[in-house]
Amino acid sequence: MENMQVMIILFAIVILGYVISKLGYMNEAFDRKLSSIVIDITCPLLVLASTMGRELPDRSLILPLLGIGTLTYLLLTVVALYVPRLISKNTDNQGIYGFAMMYGNVGFIGYPVVASIFGPKAVFYAAILNIPNTLTVFTIGVLLIKGSHRLRDFNPRILFTPAMIASYLAIIIVALRIANMPKFITEPITLVGNITVPVSLLVIGSSISRLSLRKMMGSPAIYVTAAMRLMIIPVSFYFIFITLGFNPQVVAINTVLIAMPVASFGTMFTLKYGRDASLMTELTFVSTAAAMISIPLITLLFK
Repeated sequence: MENMQVMIILFAIVILGYVISKLGYMNEAFDRKLSSIVIDITCPLLVLASTMGRELPDRSLILPLLGIGTLTYLLLTVVALYVPRLISKNTDNQGIYGFAMMYGNVGFIGYPVVASIFGPKAVFYAAILNIPNTLTVFTIGVLLIKGSHRLRDFNPRILFTPAMIASYLAIIIVALRIANMPKFITEPITLVGNITVPVSLLVIGSSISRLSLRKMMGSPAIYVTAAMRLMIIPVSFYFIFITLGFNPQVVAINTVLIAMPVASFGTMFTLKYGRDASLMTELTFVSTAAAMISIPLITLLFK
């Protein structure tokens, strides 16, 4: 019940974003700038803030987190390559469906949701779990969108984005047990990092306000893909990793992360590589709306 209340609160902020966008306070250009601030500034600070409380996260979980994160994306790669063939006979769209199944909106929605459900410290664990996601989205993810099999599009600079740098610093802080940092450092980082949750949800609501009714409705293939993304894959992986003996807390956080709606990178990639963005937009919207119901249901696994 508590998790349901958390999601209702988050959904209320999404609705607020929808309303204030309709009233003219937010628009596409404003959302784009705000998204950049969230991705490049507030979200990395949220990751760092997760290591700046009175108690540091458990450093013994770092290797298990990296292990389960890597295994997760190896399995998701298999899913993304083969399951879309059962959903659509359109070979041009199979890569897009595969991308939608493989990549959730972890950085933009996942961190705030994890913080809301598991507490601020869990953002550190989520950041480590997300490293394989970041490493593969610009390689395997791009190939799925393009329908190509070349690795030319990998750019090593992705290893040094603000989110990745924050993840590295967070690992160093926890591994070396760097605690009791002065308040003039920790307080600004924590305060700015904490705005990630409401701001990201406002942007999602604003983005939804600009979709046409037809795009909101979707198609059978989109609903099947959303079900895979939000429920079937996370629940299956949860039981796989529990059976393999991974730490239950690590498995729970990983399950929530892979239960996120379709990653916003998908739309950006389709535009960049000359693909029709409408299918990805529909997948993103339907999965984002449905996640308000599916995430509380997923968390029932951890009771």
